[in-house]
Amino acid sequence: MPKYKQNVIFYEEKKPLFDLYEIDMEISRSLDRKIWLKSGGYIVIDEAEALVVIDVNTGRFVGKKDLEDTILKTNLEAIREIAHQLRIRNCGGIIIVDFIDMEKESHREKVLEAMRDEVSKDRARTHVMSMSQLGLVEMTRKRTRPSLIRILCEPCSYCEGKGYIKRKSTIANEVFRELERDAGQFGNKKQNIVVHCHADVADWVYETEGDTLEHIEKKIGQSVAFKIEPTYHLEQYEIFFV
Repeated sequence: MPKYKQNVIFYEEKKPLFDLYEIDMEISRSLDRKIWLKSGGYIVIDEAEALVVIDVNTGRFVGKKDLEDTILKTNLEAIREIAHQLRIRNCGGIIIVDFIDMEKESHREKVLEAMRDEVSKDRARTHVMSMSQLGLVEMTRKRTRPSLIRILCEPCSYCEGKGYIKRKSTIANEVFRELERDAGQFGNKKQNIVVHCHADVADWVYETEGDTLEHIEKKIGQSVAFKIEPTYHLEQYEIFFV
């Protein structure tokens, strides 16, 4: 790309280039869901397959005047950060911004106009729609390349990209229900039942659900033991009749 030759400068300073411009800190900040604002408010950014959702919250900011002024100031401050994050993260497609609800129509118009002014500085073509009664602003931004998260990250190998895992209590109750379903096939035949599972689930059952376990054992007429499997996923379990 010879036309860019005059734009390139060889960096020879001792301080790493990324440290000079605080690039690592900016990347780390742009990979977080929650971005704090200087006032104490914050925005939450969730990037899904179909769209990007941004939620604005007052957080610790309570303001010095009335609540409506606090909300307006937080929304206006959030707009600058939202526009910046859209560029840094290179978010594209449909974007929904959930601003804090404003009662005054003049404030709603001011926020919408400020949003349009801010995104007009973006090189990527961005179109802002009107604001709904719920304070939602729908906008589109032309997708030019994969977003920063798609480039630098991959789905979590533990939750498989869902962003959550089941609670220990949920898994324990699944085990109890399966024990009740399967126990009837053995009639009066006495057998020991061993549940192979994650250590956290076994600890939860013995520490919190002891009475429930005893009730299940009486109901199915079988003794139940839990065996810890160090390599098991938290949601993984198997029931063996021995």
